[in-house]
Amino acid sequence: MRKASDSYRACVARSTTAGGRRERLLKAAETVRKAGQMLREAAAARNLHDLDAKGFAVPEIAGGTFVDWAYENGMQTVGGRVIRDELMAAPPNERCPLCRQGTVRQLDHFMPKSLFPALCVDPLNLVPVCERCNLIKGNKRPDSAENTLLHPYLDRISHESWLDARTIHDFGTVQLRFFVRPPASWDATLTARVKNHFTLFELGKRYAIEANRAISDVTYGVDRQRKRGGAGMVRAHLQDQAESRFAVDLNSCEGVTYRTLAADDLYCHGPLMQDSRSSVAP
Repeated sequence: MRKASDSYRACVARSTTAGGRRERLLKAAETVRKAGQMLREAAAARNLHDLDAKGFAVPEIAGGTFVDWAYENGMQTVGGRVIRDELMAAPPNERCPLCRQGTVRQLDHFMPKSLFPALCVDPLNLVPVCERCNLIKGNKRPDSAENTLLHPYLDRISHESWLDARTIHDFGTVQLRFFVRPPASWDATLTARVKNHFTLFELGKRYAIEANRAISDVTYGVDRQRKRGGAGMVRAHLQDQAESRFAVDLNSCEGVTYRTLAADDLYCHGPLMQDSRSSVAP
């Protein structure tokens, strides 16, 4: 990832000289460098919530004006577009790293540019996201360790399985309810952060929608498996589908869907078993 100072130079290199703008921007380079250093030190210490916005103002240039000159205009320059394109192309398959569902369309400022203008072109502070996640997050900034959102560049949790679901049967249909199941290795703060992130971006609801689509898509095939080999064949088929998804992503929404269905006897046996269960007196 590029340094904050490199990104800044690229964004201001071709700024207009009118009104002394370029001179003022170049003079602010040291402020931007120090701001980037403070961001990285706080991130390493997991103290982003302790950053004081007053330390990220740019002397002699109003915050909104600086953002307009450095980010809004700077990202339109040749050098700025290169940086923007690199950041936008980083997520695999253009998948939003905040929700892991939407398509990347915008750059979000992890620490809001309205409060932290000196970080407005810092690559570490620019996260490619989908439009929905950008709208939900807005100008939110962390005010405690527990509600600091997950940062895609800094918080690597994809190597552990933490997403889970359970089935809900209702009048012959099955739906999934997703939730966070923290690994034993997580401390209380990380657990709180992931759950807060999960709730804020409505991931349970979004994953349930995807699960319903997956269930609908496999219904015909699952019915054929039941007729050919019963619940055992259905379960083996679903487990194979889950393992295939988990080989790519341990927290794949589809993988969790298939794993959860495979563990559900009512689903694997099908409507006949569900009907017999419902006819038994309590």
